[in-house]
Order: sequence, then structure tokens, then C-alpha cells
Amino acid sequence: MSSYKVLRLLPLLLLALYSKLFAAERPPVVSSSNPNIIYLMTDDQRADTLGCMGNSIIHTPNIDKMAAQGVLFKNAFVTTAICMTNRACVFTGQYAARHGIWGFNINFTEEQLSNTYLGQLKAAGYRTGFIGKWGVGDPKQADDILDFNKGFPGQSRYFEGDVKEKKGQHLTAKMGDQAIEFLEGSDASTPFHLSISFKAAHVQDSSDIYSDQFPSDPAFTALYSDITIPQPHTAAAEYFDRFPDFIKNSMNRDRWAIRFRSPERFQQSVKDYYRLISGVDVVVGRIREQLEKQGFADNTVIIYTSDHGFFLGEYGFAGKWTPHEVSIRIPLIVYDPRLDKSQRGSSREEMTLTIDMAPTILAYAGISAPFGMQGVDIKPLAEGAEPIDWRSSFFYEHWFNANGLIVPSEGYRDQRWKYARYLFPGKEAEGTAHYEEVYDLKVDPHETINLADEPQYQNQLNRLRNEWAQWREAVK
Repeated sequence: MSSYKVLRLLPLLLLALYSKLFAAERPPVVSSSNPNIIYLMTDDQRADTLGCMGNSIIHTPNIDKMAAQGVLFKNAFVTTAICMTNRACVFTGQYAARHGIWGFNINFTEEQLSNTYLGQLKAAGYRTGFIGKWGVGDPKQADDILDFNKGFPGQSRYFEGDVKEKKGQHLTAKMGDQAIEFLEGSDASTPFHLSISFKAAHVQDSSDIYSDQFPSDPAFTALYSDITIPQPHTAAAEYFDRFPDFIKNSMNRDRWAIRFRSPERFQQSVKDYYRLISGVDVVVGRIREQLEKQGFADNTVIIYTSDHGFFLGEYGFAGKWTPHEVSIRIPLIVYDPRLDKSQRGSSREEMTLTIDMAPTILAYAGISAPFGMQGVDIKPLAEGAEPIDWRSSFFYEHWFNANGLIVPSEGYRDQRWKYARYLFPGKEAEGTAHYEEVYDLKVDPHETINLADEPQYQNQLNRLRNEWAQWREAVK
């Protein structure tokens, strides 16, 4: 390089060096007036498992109260229905096609981690905490951006001792204690953020030998014991029989045989699934009581949602993974005590996604989302704004195949139509379509009539294929 070029670059090099040397001395961009933010995310909780979402059986008074005092989003979805990948979507605000994390043991890169909402909050001066299922490799990778790190790798266990005997403290209650510990370590001089990623209502993995797939806290044994939970009408064999063999023989069916194979098994599994959610509800109540006790209640935003939905026997399936509504639709509540009274207890119909969580959390903190986030801040919706250009569709992707046990799929959903594209086993990399579904959600919300092969819907099928193809490129 010539001396002339060196001289021209010298000011830029000095500026870069100065920035690195003094970046750590910059004051935080937040102050004590910034709101505290708590993000609560359950596991495998489908949209219709809250009282505020129309479920007349499940007992969730604390969460329902928060919805009555906040804003309920009725059309919240995930862009991929599997835990580790969607957690990466939540942290980064990106579609999986961009962040690229499709394995349980893959850590974020250093750059990715710094651009998560946790990394951005820490850099801005927030006191940060995380409790529960980290989901993206090893939670120790986040030690530098977390002041309080109680994250665990993998799935953990509901009981430290024998699951069948349910000895010791239940994991959900333990996480509630950890939340109180974090709050007691906070003070009014520094705003805080706490993310809690519950294991509930996920099954106990590798628990096939146990009679209890959803080990709930013994404190809730009597809850739901005197009722009969109706089975979904789509649990009838005729709906399962419509699928091609390679979907019939997937993990969705294997898990169904363990959890819902008989009316008695269905009742036990669903009631224990509900009990796990009721356990989370108790923790929500404890957190809100602690916020009141410490004087934080008037300045703490709480967001409640789930990482994806869950089959409770629909189509003869268990688990999630597919683009069906019960798999991809989730609850979402935003509670802001500073909200105008006219907005409290309202609901929104706009389509929201889990990739919206990161930019929304940052927006409440007054922090601009970093370049690369694909989600949209929903804070204006929670405050009653009426956007003229909100999203009306989204892309779905699921490429984790569990060694051939899960069928990879992609899809497209708009406000009326659903297109699902299941990929032929062994041909995933080629994107070969082996089976397609088209549903008119306006007339068939339970997705019982596949229109993909109907002659009168071929124009609609071609349109949906085209939309899917365009989205597929746009999310990269």
C-alpha cells in the first residue's frame, strides 16, 4: 500500500481505535425512567389453552387478569414449530432461513449473540436475567450478556428425583423462586429485563415408560379431576386416513400412540397438560405480587406467549412441527401498566409472529432494532395504533427431520388461505414437493378439506405456490 493511501486511511483507523478504547466508558443509553420488561414464554402451549382465549375449562386466572388489564393478540403465530429453532427466531427477530440454526447443540456466533435482544439490552445498560430453557446450544455462552443466568441446556426434568413418584420441588415452582430471587436483586436505579422460558407444558422427554407424559405438580392433582375434556372432532380416524403414508408413519403418529391412544389416556394427558399451564399461571401471579411488593408494578411491561402450539389428538397426531393451525398458533398478551385506560382489556386481530418479540422488547426499552431483524415492533398495536400497512401473510419453514422421523415442510399463510408443502423424505435439499395442502380457513378453520387436488381450485393453488416461492427467497 502506498504512503498516500496510508495517510488517507489514517483518520479512519484512528477513529476505529478510539471507538474500541472508549466504547466501554460510554454511559448506558437507558435511565431509571425506562420501563422494566419481563418476557414469559411457555413451551408447547397452543393458542386456545387460556381462559381469555375462550377455553372454558382451563384454570388460568392470573394470566386472564393480565389480558383483561392489557392487550390480547388473537392471531399470533410462529414461523417454525420446533423449540430450538424458534427460540433462535425469538432471540434474533429473524426467520430461520436467515439465522440458520436447525440443531439442538448449535450455539449463536458472537455476532448473533450480541444482536439478540438480550445482548442489545445489556449493552444499553439494562440489568438482564434469563431463567429456564435456553434452547440454543449452551446457555453459558450468554454469561457475558446476562447478570443473572439460570438457563439450562436441553429439556431438563420436572422433578430432580423419580418422575413417577413426583418427589421434590416441581421445576415450574423452582423457576418461580428464581424469578423472585432476580426481582429481589433489582432496584429502582437500573431498569431490568427478565426472560423466563418455561419447560411447561412440554412433555417429559424420554418418558415413554412412565404413565405420566406431562408430570404436573402434585399441588394440582385435584384440578380438572371432576370433568371430562371433549376430544377434538378431527381426532376421528377418517382425518388421519387422508394423509399419505410417509406422514402417517412420522413422529406425530408415534407420539400420539403414547399420549392419546385411548379415551382414558387422552383424559390423563390433556388434564396433566392443563395442570402444567395452571402451574405457570401461579408463577405469573407470584411475579406480579412481587412487582407490587417492590414498587416495580407501575413501570414493568410483561409479555406472555409460547414457543409454538401443540396437537392434542387432532388428525391422530401429537407433537407439533407441521404447518397446521394448532401447531403454529400461540397465545400472546402484552401488559403495559402505563397504557391508557381506554386500551386496557382490548384485543387485536392483526397477524403477529414470534420474530416480532425481539424488536418489540427493544422498542419498549427505547432501543432501535439492529440491522438484520426481520420482525416488526408490535408496541404501536398494543397502544391502539391503526397501521395502514400491517402484514397480511407470512412464511412457514421446518427443516429439522429428526433422522427421518419428522417430515420437513414449508408453507404460506395469509388471512384466509393456507398452503402447506411437505417435502419427500430424502429429497429435502432439493425442495421436492411430495404432498401439498390448501385450506380455505374462512370456511374450514379446522383444516379438514384439502383443496389442493380439486380442479376448481387450481388457480388458487398456483397463486399460493407463487406466494410461497417469493416468500422463500425474501426471508433469506
